[in-house]
Amino acid sequence: MKLRILSHLSALLLTIGTAGCLEKNLDYAAGAPSPNVSLEDLRRLYQGSNVVLEPGQLSGAHQVVGLVISDAAGGNVPGGPNTIVVQNKRRGVIRGIVIPLSGGTAPALAVGDSVVVDIKGATLAKSAGALRLEGISADRVRKVNSGNAVTARDINISTLLADMNAYDGTLVRITGASITPLPVSGTTYAGDKTLADGANNKLALHTESAAAFATRRLPASATFVGIAVAGLDASLAPAPQLWLRTAADAVDPSGPIYTGFPESFEAVPQTTKGSYDMNTAPVPDNTVQFGTGRWKLYQAILGNTSGRDRYTGAQGIRLQQGLSVPAVVEMKFDLPNGATKVTLLYGAYYTDAASSWKLEYSQDQGATWKQTGPTITDAGNWQRTITFLMNISGPVRFRINKLGLGASSPPTVLNGRLGLDDIAVYEN
Repeated sequence: MKLRILSHLSALLLTIGTAGCLEKNLDYAAGAPSPNVSLEDLRRLYQGSNVVLEPGQLSGAHQVVGLVISDAAGGNVPGGPNTIVVQNKRRGVIRGIVIPLSGGTAPALAVGDSVVVDIKGATLAKSAGALRLEGISADRVRKVNSGNAVTARDINISTLLADMNAYDGTLVRITGASITPLPVSGTTYAGDKTLADGANNKLALHTESAAAFATRRLPASATFVGIAVAGLDASLAPAPQLWLRTAADAVDPSGPIYTGFPESFEAVPQTTKGSYDMNTAPVPDNTVQFGTGRWKLYQAILGNTSGRDRYTGAQGIRLQQGLSVPAVVEMKFDLPNGATKVTLLYGAYYTDAASSWKLEYSQDQGATWKQTGPTITDAGNWQRTITFLMNISGPVRFRINKLGLGASSPPTVLNGRLGLDDIAVYEN
């Protein structure tokens, strides 16, 4: 009996091993392969040359289910006007793809529509650097429903550039960047404009000349929402792009970002500030030298636990929980030209309770502090960006003040650990 069981187990493992990296997506209740394949599994099939999709390669699957993220009305869709861009989420992973449509009659599609796309016989191919599903007629797209929420992932330019394949064909929200060179009077969206952060990481903001907003004035900086596309430049070198869908995708326009920002808190190893309260070398008075200047991290450490700390890149800030005194992340230097906007990423650590924090500024070298914007109380088990708008002239510095509400006792008192990263300040 043991021999028979081991024999069956060996056969099963052999079957799994020869299936390759593509998940079989079995519908165990029905005992049959699922007809759907995730975009993550689909994209893995492309290994540098075109792939014609047949059921045998997809373990019996023949369709993709996803949400439309492109907006035909805006006229700025990667691949042209007869193209849709969809994304889906599987096992916590979001992936997207560009799908040009040919022939047939497609339903009228809008952002947030759920669609089923028959991909049998289609071709996975790259065009100008972006992965596409080619050879699909419009009548092979079926709309299921409308009005679904579409997730735009909050990232910075350096994170996007570090793993373009993970973001190609998906909706992203870029903070901490400005147009360079600075737009002058009459500069419009049309064409390719360079979007750069304070560390000079660059991304092309691409707008077709026929786009509905092509002739609108381009702001110096904003939180830009759009479709990330793995483009190529004239020399065929990788040149990642961001395609806004409408003018509304430029959120909270402002002055340019200060040089060196956003502060990513990655200039030193995580162990440099591994204790919440330190007053010895190399961080006397909890003060650490980062890329933008010296920051005081009181009751705060550098956190890098994947899936628990909230950060992009290698690490971010984690502020202590349950305190009866404030925890602060404070600039120990001034920025000379005032501020029109501050953006940052935040979220609760792991499954901790929310907390209360506020953004404060000082114009007397930190002697006194004033609050700007509301007190924030909605930190959850995710990461998101927040924008504070202001009109401050003259030298200024900022700090995050996490309120000391005492021991966390939900639902009465919420005072869990708080994660922060990518703090960006924009000139006035």
